[in-house]
Amino acid sequence: MRHLPYFCRGEVVRGFGRGSKELGVPTANFSEQVVESFPSDISTGIYYGWACVGNGDVHKMVLSIGWNPFYKNIKKSVETHIIHTFKDDFYGEILSIAITGYIRPEKNFDSLEALISAIQEDIEEAKRQLDLPEHLKVKEDNFFHLPEGKIVNNH
Repeated sequence: MRHLPYFCRGEVVRGFGRGSKELGVPTANFSEQVVESFPSDISTGIYYGWACVGNGDVHKMVLSIGWNPFYKNIKKSVETHIIHTFKDDFYGEILSIAITGYIRPEKNFDSLEALISAIQEDIEEAKRQLDLPEHLKVKEDNFFHLPEGKIVNNH
């Protein structure tokens, strides 16, 4: 994909509320404005890369770009699952992501269980891919270091 790696930053907003509750996979969602800023020709589907909340540590992530056919979304969304356990929600924080690779196109599923199984497979594939040297080097990019003086979460 000619757009990769793709770097993006934006505020975390409330999504549909189903990532944690229904799927057991919490996601950080970007606003419509950030979603609309993605290249129009970037394919919908499942991607992997790196994510950082505020000036925190950089973690592996898997991300969905698209319409989520299982849920029949009417608006395109970008939902990031950071492969890390956070103690608290981080709505309002700045999320910085670097998308480094593509896993698969988005598709519909016959059941919630099939969707959850596919998400778990996507997470495992992301972990494997992000251990490769060409993806590890992106983790160290200066993009993940917000400039001093940038107010994040009132700090």
